[in-house]
Amino acid sequence: MSHHGALLKTIFQDPISANIHWREIESLLHHLGADIESLNGNRIRVKLNRGEAVLHRPHHGNTLDRNGVRALRAFLGSACMTVSQYEAARDKSGH
Repeated sequence: MSHHGALLKTIFQDPISANIHWREIESLLHHLGADIESLNGNRIRVKLNRGEAVLHRPHHGNTLDRNGVRALRAFLGSACMTVSQYEAARDKSGH
């Protein structure tokens, strides 16, 4: 499995991980083709497929807290990018 696929599994696993680095999340979002716009402070607007959300970069440190992971999960779900949807898209594209 690819690094991005493994990261998606980590995002959607229970219990929620509090050890996901923000730079990996940004890399994943870019890999998925998301449009990312910096807003005031630590906020970013992310658009992917038909999903849109305002996410918060970590204030202290480099890892997302559990609430941040919950928000990221909700966004990815609304953008039709769960683990199974990602794997199906990869299979279809032949990667």
